[in-house]
Amino acid sequence: MIRKLFSHTAIYGLAPQVAKIAQIFVLPIITQDLTDLDFGVAGIMTAYTTAISVLAVLGLRVVLINLFYKSRGHYKWAWRQIYGFLILWNFFYAAILGFLIYLVVPEQASENRMVIMLLNIGPFILFGPIATIGNTYYQINQKPLQVGVRTAILGLVGVCLNLYFISYLKMGYMGWFWSTFLVGVISNFSYWYPMNIQLGIKPIFNFKWKRIKNSLKVSLPTVPHFYSGYLLNSSDKMVMDLLNVSTGDIGKYNVAYSIGNIAQQIGVASGYAVGPMMMEKYKKGDDLGARNLVFVLQILFLFGTFFCCIWLREIFAFLIRNETLANMYALGIIIIMSYNYRPMYMGANNKLFYTENTNVLWKVSFSAGVINLISNFLLIPLYGFEIAAFTTFVSLMFMGYIGFFLKIFRTINTAEYYPFRWLLSTILLTGLAYYLVDFTIEIKLIISFFILLTLLFLFYFFKSKINELRK
Repeated sequence: MIRKLFSHTAIYGLAPQVAKIAQIFVLPIITQDLTDLDFGVAGIMTAYTTAISVLAVLGLRVVLINLFYKSRGHYKWAWRQIYGFLILWNFFYAAILGFLIYLVVPEQASENRMVIMLLNIGPFILFGPIATIGNTYYQINQKPLQVGVRTAILGLVGVCLNLYFISYLKMGYMGWFWSTFLVGVISNFSYWYPMNIQLGIKPIFNFKWKRIKNSLKVSLPTVPHFYSGYLLNSSDKMVMDLLNVSTGDIGKYNVAYSIGNIAQQIGVASGYAVGPMMMEKYKKGDDLGARNLVFVLQILFLFGTFFCCIWLREIFAFLIRNETLANMYALGIIIIMSYNYRPMYMGANNKLFYTENTNVLWKVSFSAGVINLISNFLLIPLYGFEIAAFTTFVSLMFMGYIGFFLKIFRTINTAEYYPFRWLLSTILLTGLAYYLVDFTIEIKLIISFFILLTLLFLFYFFKSKINELRK
């Protein structure tokens, strides 16, 4: 079980990095053919399309997962009905998205307004939600290679298409839109054939409205929950822009956040890996086994992020060949350590998802997003753009731990998670990393050695619990 947890997390986490590594090599080439206008148009469109992307499947992925675990013998019939409903819904969603894009396309790109709109809504009209259904099927059947290989290959295809459209055809910002459209079409088709033809998961348009209504009662409360991800991870740059923070300072913040994005992606990857394992534990009534999975993951996160953060000055100096930008490593520590919320967040939320108590989830996550948004509006004018990293840390800690104090969670859960201890450990290690990062390399090598020894000791100490997970 532990080996599976590590290997699946590695596959889900490393696959997206293949394209990012390739992007590093082509970036010096394509940036010669791009202007600030190109970046501006692409950035504005991405911000707005991301803002409503959560409406594409209306949170019904949660229902798909629960149907698989609770109706293993009949889930395909229910999936096909949801599939049919979402195909019809995607036409409405495409209309909403298209209208929004038509309104917000910058004046400088107005000549391409219709093409930009069609390229963005095209995959939804052609394929509906099949990528979501396929991704969900392979995840819950614990087949990470099916998702990982697609992610890696399609990422590389996207990089090559960017190089072709931007540097060879000199299409500027339109190169990004064409690349995204083609990758979306290929991705959807790669799921359409195995789902529809090989597995027989074909849409049923004559679906039972009672099933759809019951499904939406569970899924719709999760829409604000998932939208919180936008408020927590992307809205800060938009707030800075609205508050007239200089482009240079926003760029500095983005550099610090770029390393934090890696920690975020690893957190998401671990969720894909550990989620199905926890669901199996819940199905057996083994809350303690699910909790132990969370504890193992939390230990790895704390030690991994702490180790990375004490070396962040050297990492920035190596990756960022700009002295001003490289000096943002201290801000990067706060952002990276904030993503230690993820394992404990899954500890509370996965149980709520499994028991379909989704009506409380949005209150927690959306509240965290609103806290982050309001804090940025109030504090950035007073303390500068750097404070956004600290508001993100506080908001993510709130979202990660508040679930354990909900009355409904205490009612349905039988295992103790000790949230105060883990939260205090995260805060103390963050402060310690912030202090140790400027120590000499020799001292940090000694500290790193002791980190490794401590990690080995902890795994030896919890050996009996790890053995339980392997059963």
